[in-house]
Amino acid sequence: MPPIMTLPVPDHNGEVCVKTAYVPGIDSFAMKMSPGFFDNPKLGLPSTTGLMVVFSSKTGLLEALLLDNGYLTDVRTAAAGAVAARHLAREDAARVCIIGAGVQAKMQLKAMTLVREIKSAVIWARDSTRAEVAAASLREELGLEISASSDIGEAVLSADIVVTTTPAADPVIQAEWLRPGQLVIAMGSDQEHKCELNPACLAKADLYVPDSQAQCAVKGELRSAIGAGLIANDRSFTELGDVTSGKAAGRQADSDLIIADLTGTGVQDTAIATLAGSRADAAGAGASFTS
Repeated sequence: MPPIMTLPVPDHNGEVCVKTAYVPGIDSFAMKMSPGFFDNPKLGLPSTTGLMVVFSSKTGLLEALLLDNGYLTDVRTAAAGAVAARHLAREDAARVCIIGAGVQAKMQLKAMTLVREIKSAVIWARDSTRAEVAAASLREELGLEISASSDIGEAVLSADIVVTTTPAADPVIQAEWLRPGQLVIAMGSDQEHKCELNPACLAKADLYVPDSQAQCAVKGELRSAIGAGLIANDRSFTELGDVTSGKAAGRQADSDLIIADLTGTGVQDTAIATLAGSRADAAGAGASFTS
């Protein structure tokens, strides 16, 4: 899995990420191109879009072009959050705080309900109107007690699971808001200029779990903590894949404060693109082109 290639488009608050990975045993691999233009909502457009290109692992020949408009990325990102919650949250975790009110914020909460008995949720966003709209939509869809909060500190403090889904360049979560037993899943920081957690949050955690330490040290929350001198740059951490595979322990006690740093990996893109391609073939969906 090579490092992420990023093309910044600063004049329009945009970026394009290219991710890929070859996974032994999987017949295909994907290259995903994912634009994120964060002023798009002002234009009535989604912030993230994209497509995936699937190649044969045996011959390198093009097998499929998945014009998913970012949907598969949204799904695998939400699934990654749910995987983290399944393996790292307390068994009795029931209240969620979502930071952000976009597509990913909604999908994270929906995915969370698949792995934990969620009873209530609170949403905070800089745009309080969007937070209210998101809360109302999810309330109707999930049938849960979901509200919008104007006090981010109070919202974070009240939750068992906190999920951050913003493109913030400056921290939105402070260490003093975190308490024992919580799981914080940081999803938004996937570029060198992004940061959702104050670096002191990582220093306060009993366990820090990156999806890819090498990637998080460059683009995730770990980068900021190393830069602040709070974590040594040669310190080794257990990655999420080690926990899910049983190679390493996750939560050791209900009182553990755990932070999962999820920057998104090319392995996830290859996995979901291969699955989507095979399902499309089985359903006879899409159009075939021959030269």
